[in-house]
Amino acid sequence: MTIAQEKNYYSPEEYLELEVNSEIRHEYIDGKIVLKASGTPNHNQITGNLAATLNFTLKRRPYQVFVIDQRLWIPNKRIHTYPDIMVVQTPLVFAEGRKDTLTNPVMIAEVLSKSTKSYDKDEKFAAYRTIPSFIEYILIDQDTMHIEQYCKIGENKWVFSEFVDADETLNLASVPCQILLADIYDKVDFNTEDQIL
Repeated sequence: MTIAQEKNYYSPEEYLELEVNSEIRHEYIDGKIVLKASGTPNHNQITGNLAATLNFTLKRRPYQVFVIDQRLWIPNKRIHTYPDIMVVQTPLVFAEGRKDTLTNPVMIAEVLSKSTKSYDKDEKFAAYRTIPSFIEYILIDQDTMHIEQYCKIGENKWVFSEFVDADETLNLASVPCQILLADIYDKVDFNTEDQIL
């Protein structure tokens, strides 16, 4: 079952009722329901590479790693979304009345596509910044070796770092984890054309 776009405005409760019965994922943005774009092989490879490293490194530590299908609620912006990767410090904090929607990520990583790049960098990042626990944002280009890291250092203060070489190490600020760009991009083929525009 997919969500039919029958009206212009949905309440968060209406969205959730439709979403839990849907075979495909949708995001909720302040009353509107938006189909979540499907990923490419590069997108999935990058997501898997980073998630595998995080899961291994954070074993027996008070963090959980969630990939692609875990819903996040951003109450200040009235957004339900599915980040590519979320790291959440335990205990997990759920949206009121839910056991399938989290609210307390410390780190979020998004793999950029041509169709979502601007939104992920601007409006989505602005929404994520309203989450009190959120302190690190990683943007990973799937078409070229390029990563942007944003780390919160104070109230409304973020530090930006950029990585472009395979032998560079991404040192996460939110959790004890380091990973080479070569490992994040392992088995990624930059010669394949991105099918999602």
